Amino acid sequence: MGDLTTLPHQLDAKKCVCRAIIETPKGCRNKFDYDPASNLFKLGGLLPEGMMFPFDFGFIPSTLGDDGDPLDIMVLMDAPAHVGCLIDVRIIGIIEAKQTQDGKTEHNDRLLGVAVHSYDHEGLETIDDVSKTLLAQVEEFFVSYNKQRGKRFRITGTDGPKKAIKFLKAGLEAHKRAAKE
Repeated sequence: MGDLTTLPHQLDAKKCVCRAIIETPKGCRNKFDYDPASNLFKLGGLLPEGMMFPFDFGFIPSTLGDDGDPLDIMVLMDAPAHVGCLIDVRIIGIIEAKQTQDGKTEHNDRLLGVAVHSYDHEGLETIDDVSKTLLAQVEEFFVSYNKQRGKRFRITGTDGPKKAIKFLKAGLEAHKRAAKE
């Protein structure tokens, strides 16, 4: 099996659909990270008692973000997936953020998507369709999660699928450029 970060993303920009790989399932305290060198998922950390991932969290293959990793995505789905699961997702928006660690600040935006096969979230087409309460809880999760890891995570805004797809396409181009180097 090859490096999962290089799998085809199968982006259909008109439908806002692509593929994501889940690293950490919904409801999990363990944070898993994909390791391309071993082609395995390794334990990257543990959340404190009472804190867990509110939804499945992973990455979009064949993308590259400013932090040097594939673009992150939180996937709303009815039940937790498993580590390494490949899921078709509909991109509904982006949570824009700046992350600071050791005095260095960089953009570390998070895509928000809905599993194509979700019943509970099938009506969500844009981030504006997500309840304000749920969105605030997801944002607070990212702030708290990063604080636990010694990072400052500041939400700078949210936007819908149009901006999210633009961000995703930039990540695809960055991956292509890096692959040529």
